[in-house]
Amino acid sequence: MISLSHLTKRFGSLVAVDDLSIEIGSGEVFGLLGPNGAGKTTTVSLAIGMLRPDAGQVKLAELGPPTSSEVRAKIGVAPQALALYDNLSGEENLRFFGRLQGLAGRVLAERVAWALDFVQLADRRRHRVKTYSGGMKRRLNLAVAFVHDPPILFLDEPTVGVDPQSRNAIFENIEAMRKLGRTVVYTTHYMEEAERLCDRVGIMDCGRLLALDTVDNLISAHGGRATIIADTARGEIRIETDDPMKDLARLEMHKPIRSLRVDRPDLETVFLRLTGRHLRDN
Repeated sequence: MISLSHLTKRFGSLVAVDDLSIEIGSGEVFGLLGPNGAGKTTTVSLAIGMLRPDAGQVKLAELGPPTSSEVRAKIGVAPQALALYDNLSGEENLRFFGRLQGLAGRVLAERVAWALDFVQLADRRRHRVKTYSGGMKRRLNLAVAFVHDPPILFLDEPTVGVDPQSRNAIFENIEAMRKLGRTVVYTTHYMEEAERLCDRVGIMDCGRLLALDTVDNLISAHGGRATIIADTARGEIRIETDDPMKDLARLEMHKPIRSLRVDRPDLETVFLRLTGRHLRDN
């Protein structure tokens, strides 16, 4: 459904995207992870035609590159920076963006009503967006992305700054989009979101793709060993192991054991191993 082939984008001396190639299948929820400045948002901007690559190409389904209005009509985008008009109501925002996508008349009214209900804002549809909470604005931002029922969605960090309830509602929206067969590209730096939502994950840093696979395969390949940590009469004992159940027997000689836990590698472990632990403030 989405093919990014050897994409490169420079801003002066900065290479924001560096020879990036990714293939994303129809109906897949694909996670794009990376620290600040990794190139995630630039990649999305290239994929939707907002930026032109210095090298490489983008192809969406059998439609070609996103350089024509016909191809862009098949795309829905929820940008990280909210794209809403505060002095319009939620319903007016959706009607405006729906008309930009060529909707009109009864079809427009039906899609607006469906989108408002889908993100649980039907009861606030006539209220101005400036009265919405941060979570409500994020959900409306998501509704704008799919009001025209596109087959491809790009969601750039759609849960930034929202409360747990809105965050969970957004997760449920994305899972519903998967069931409807939509293809979703989801950028985030929250590991638990990717673990819950994404069929596959690509990890970027400095514009380059460092790893791409399912979460389980990434953990197997890059996560390292599990660690058994036991608090015994002789003090704390730590055992690195590939088979925690087998190596638990080694602790028999250290009885009594006051407490015991097994720390297993997860996606965050993989992320930090691949991208490093130094702070990113840009």
